Order: sequence, then structure tokens, then C-alpha cells
Amino acid sequence: CYCESMSTITMNISMPSHLKAFVDERVANRGYGSYSEYVRDLVRRDELDAAKEKLCGLITVGLASGPAVSADAGFWDQREQSLMAQDSEGKAKPAAL
Repeated sequence: CYCESMSTITMNISMPSHLKAFVDERVANRGYGSYSEYVRDLVRRDELDAAKEKLCGLITVGLASGPAVSADAGFWDQREQSLMAQDSEGKAKPAAL
């Protein structure tokens, strides 16, 4: 979550002159108010890309986990009954889907 009132810290970076010239051009021509604003935008975009990558990974895991199961009220009632039966038998393992 982005929030303007969050405390900030100062970071110093080093880069070759050709990258500095590129940053100067971006700040001037893309409406950024400062170098910091430009770098923050880049970091936010990278953060969003990382979240998308994570979501894609989770979707891939979900798709590879087998066929879909309808998790309606009956499903959860059955799971609860199965877990209670295992508990009464002294078993600690979870019920299979």
C-alpha cells in the first residue's frame, strides 16, 4: 500500500554518466518532479511486477494440484466430520480432499 505520509529514508546511488543522462532525460520529459520521484516510480513498478510473478506462480501451483473441488457448505461439513472422526480416533493427520 502506497502512502505519502510514510517515513522516508535517503539512499545514494552511483551510476555511469550515460545512465545519469538517461535519468535526466526521463525526469525532464516524463513529468517527474525529481530524481527521487522517478526512482520511486521504477521501484513501485518492479514491486507490482514481483506481485504478478508471485500470483502467476500460485496459479500454476493451483492448476497443477489436480481437478477443482466445489467448496460448498456440504464440502466443509464433510471435512469437519472427517476431522472430528480422526480426532476421536487419536489421529492427528488431516483428512484428504
